[in-house]
Amino acid sequence: MTAEMANQTGMTSIPALLLRNASQFGSAPAYREKEFGIWQSWTWSETLEETEALALGMLDLGLAPGDHVAIIGRNRPYLYWSMIAAEMCGAIPVPLYQDAVAEEMAYVLDHCGARFVVVGDQEQVDKVIEVQAQLPEFEQMIYLDPRGLRKYDHSKLHQYSHVQDAGRAKRDELMGTIKERIAALDYDSTCVMLYTSGTTGKPKGVVLSNRNVIETSKSSSEFDDLRRSDEILAYLPMAWVGDFIFSVGQALWTGFCTNCPESADTMHVDLREIGPTYYFAPPRVFEMQLTQVMIRMEDAGRFKQWLFHRFMDHARKVGPAILDGLPVSAMDRLKYRLGELMIYGPLKNTLGFSNVRVGYTAGEAIGPEIFDFYRSLGINLKQLYGQTEATVFITAQPDGEVRSDTVGVASPGVELKIAENGEVFYRSPGVFVEYYKNPESTAGTKDADGWVATGDAGFIEKDSGHLRIIDRAKDVGQMASGALFAPKYVENKLKFYPNILEAVVFGNGKDECTAFINIDLTAVGNWAERNNIGYGSYQELAQHPQVLETIQGHVEEVNRSVAEDEMLSGCQVHRFVVLHKELDADDGELTRTRKVRRRIIEEKYADIIAALYDGSSEISTTTEVTYEDGRKGSISATLEVRSASVTSATQKMAAE
Repeated sequence: MTAEMANQTGMTSIPALLLRNASQFGSAPAYREKEFGIWQSWTWSETLEETEALALGMLDLGLAPGDHVAIIGRNRPYLYWSMIAAEMCGAIPVPLYQDAVAEEMAYVLDHCGARFVVVGDQEQVDKVIEVQAQLPEFEQMIYLDPRGLRKYDHSKLHQYSHVQDAGRAKRDELMGTIKERIAALDYDSTCVMLYTSGTTGKPKGVVLSNRNVIETSKSSSEFDDLRRSDEILAYLPMAWVGDFIFSVGQALWTGFCTNCPESADTMHVDLREIGPTYYFAPPRVFEMQLTQVMIRMEDAGRFKQWLFHRFMDHARKVGPAILDGLPVSAMDRLKYRLGELMIYGPLKNTLGFSNVRVGYTAGEAIGPEIFDFYRSLGINLKQLYGQTEATVFITAQPDGEVRSDTVGVASPGVELKIAENGEVFYRSPGVFVEYYKNPESTAGTKDADGWVATGDAGFIEKDSGHLRIIDRAKDVGQMASGALFAPKYVENKLKFYPNILEAVVFGNGKDECTAFINIDLTAVGNWAERNNIGYGSYQELAQHPQVLETIQGHVEEVNRSVAEDEMLSGCQVHRFVVLHKELDADDGELTRTRKVRRRIIEEKYADIIAALYDGSSEISTTTEVTYEDGRKGSISATLEVRSASVTSATQKMAAE
């Protein structure tokens, strides 16, 4: 859709799309939410009424065009409506990560100058109140859940339903203003501002226009043939660009239904009940689901284990080919159908994937073994490469061209090029407008011709046009020998094992690679329970001799796999440590989207890294931690430093 066509049809903003949906298919379900164990549903007509009432109430409170409205809470229809309501008033929604601590929120709230804040519950109210002295522009807060808030000072605090009631009462008086403000929105108006995860520094406010969001939503919906009959589950952070595009952009463009789970704890149960046809999850979610599958199989009887492994071996061999419509022998198809009846079908039902027609993973690279596992079950899982600055989509995988070693071809309307240093650049209708209040970073990321630097190193295959991402450009380096160093490649292979939750590989400029390993407490704890092994803490279990032996086996198996890639064979892990604590976003070691902050980890654990390279057999260390209530503390531990076998070129040739 060109800007001229958009203007002719009036589809130049998110509120305009909502008006169209309510007019053309108003009785179709738009949003669902599970509360107190019961699914509640709103049609598009009801969604418009709820959203307009809130917009009128916010207008009555003084919301002005150009104001920023922060939105904080778990995925709920009411909070999605608050984003659209803000836009109806000509304001700009700014969703924040609900698990961020008060000080993190303070930076974003102050940086964007939010006058209004819409929150889900008392926890978020308390965070904003804690830092409100740092927020000179903050004026009004609207809360959804009234529990625990009766005795608060309500001079700046308003219950969501009361704001709606006030809006309904003044509908005749204010509706004309709302219509004028919606009519004033065009393709170049700001649709939303989303903050980056801040992997290397302070988060940046990414300004996305209606053009960015609507063009991207339209082209990506057409690419995957998304339909009004589709269902999605909205459970990922509302502050993340992927959730905004799937649960707002594509949902409003296509008209499909967005379903919100009751809580993070019930997400998997709710997933099974909804049975979405369109599903998205970052690699960590797929890793966790695979871990749960493997734990259940370890608890199963011998015959069930044999049956599972027998049919899964067959699925890995022929499942992806059947999914892509490639030739497969009649006998293999028959065996696969039997596996579908006995293993694959029940497993997909358990995972909630029985109805998935299109599934995506993105956010960071997924391990090829994990990716192939899901596709072998017949789940049409694809990789998506994107960024907040691209309004998500840079590349995607067309049906029939899905591979674990590439991220697909350029998405519709996207141009790609590779710089001399190997960095990937793109240009598209989804390219962001600017970084808010940061012209220097804007100019450093987007040039005058609209080309954006991704910060990732990769190359485009000549024959297929597929893009292969090696790693973050800043993380890719060279070993002392001159061999390529790409830590993410090895880390993803390590995380395929259910026992390993996180891995961080070091080695840039060094003679050999080393690694930190985080065990998965659920998987390893289950193993300990089955083997009657007692432990008093994560730290104690992580340093158990049998756990260390098991992790060493995984590291050495990964080394053999890495040795098969000539370009990256120098990235084999020579020595490793199983850490005494999980890497945590609250400790600054991960971003809120669970990406590793390598530089912070290198500084914080410098003593352990030194021990990995100086030949020490153990290292005593003390680490500062942040507890759930915000208090600081420290934990001390003595960690064993282990050496792992590596596969040389000579060994590889001998094996062949």
